[in-house]
Amino acid sequence: MRVYLGGDSHFATDDMTATHATVRHLTCSVEDVGHTIFIDNFFSFPRLFDNLDRCKINLCGIVQPNRKDMPHDFGPKQQKLKRSDIRVRTRGGLTALVWKDRREVYMLTNMDPPPSEGNFYDSSKCPVKPHIVEWCNQHMGYVNNSDRLANSYFMGRHTFKWTTKLFFHPLDLTVLNSWILLSSYGAKYTH
Repeated sequence: MRVYLGGDSHFATDDMTATHATVRHLTCSVEDVGHTIFIDNFFSFPRLFDNLDRCKINLCGIVQPNRKDMPHDFGPKQQKLKRSDIRVRTRGGLTALVWKDRREVYMLTNMDPPPSEGNFYDSSKCPVKPHIVEWCNQHMGYVNNSDRLANSYFMGRHTFKWTTKLFFHPLDLTVLNSWILLSSYGAKYTH
């Protein structure tokens, strides 16, 4: 665990932002192993994906279209997409894609081969999600569900001090993890 303090500039260098340095610090123990990491849009940008790809770490995540080094024609105003349209851009092993469901979803990945561009529907006229979007939704769902469960009885809710919140958040996660482990052995306790 490493606390990200926003403008933590003493970890940043000329070619590495503070968020990039935080992710690199947390992933240094799994380099050259081939692990897959699903990342939040706050941390994802192309240069980080390139850097972790060189360390043999697979990465997938939603990205903001205005991030530095994103394809210039991927902005929300540049493309007129209809529902179920997929646009893909690749550079080396990095794939950037935009898929439109109700709104546009921008993703970066260095794992799978890029999906085909086009407009895809199944036999019942429902939009077909690209495989990488389904996979990311499934795995990020664990993180979102964990956050939701941990925040349902959040102990540090009524304070503005970040140090108090920092103390109680790992405690909330510990209670949640112990409940998950206990439930996996068949216990009938509620969270």
